[in-house]
Amino acid sequence: MLTQRTKLFAALLVTLVFTAAFGCGMVQAAPAGGPVGVCNFTYLVNQHPDTPQANEELKAEQAAAKKEFDEKSVGMSDKDKFELQRQLSQRVEQKRLQLLKAVADKVVVIAKEVAAEKGLSIVIGNNDVVCGGVDITDNVLKKMTKK
Repeated sequence: MLTQRTKLFAALLVTLVFTAAFGCGMVQAAPAGGPVGVCNFTYLVNQHPDTPQANEELKAEQAAAKKEFDEKSVGMSDKDKFELQRQLSQRVEQKRLQLLKAVADKVVVIAKEVAAEKGLSIVIGNNDVVCGGVDITDNVLKKMTKK
């Protein structure tokens, strides 16, 4: 249903939204003046124990949307098919964002805990760092997989 270009755009948009939303949340929760932490947030979301279940739910939503399109599009004009496909794609994308946010929120909670334990004043994505910082990706992963 979604084109490769749409998927890439959506992934970029999600990355920007999470960086803005969760990065700021980590800054506010950490003590001021400590060292900077870095982590690979995307990797941690992909490794979270809830991610396989979220992926299965997304696949089910995609299959349901395809089935609905196949059933409803019979006899429709190209314009109506396009509109139906657009609506169904939006529904699938909303479900994906809902599932991703639920997992990402859990990763952020654990990252905040690790940041507090290490006395870090801020944690940013490792893609935003040229050099330096304390990489807490492994610490978050260990704590995340224990829960």
